[in-house]
Amino acid sequence: MALIVKNAVKDLVKKSNNVSADFYDALDAEVRALVKKAAERAKANGRKTIQARDL
Repeated sequence: MALIVKNAVKDLVKKSNNVSADFYDALDAEVRALVKKAAERAKANGRKTIQARDL
């Protein structure tokens, strides 16, 4: 299951850039790693809730 919404990315860059197909997979991987790291930080701090400060 992808975390990234392709249309949202396209809307963000609008007409200024094109987006290659492999970009979405790479972006999805980066987001997954970021969320995983934030979850680990929250757990290390004794919390089950991931908060903005965990980024």
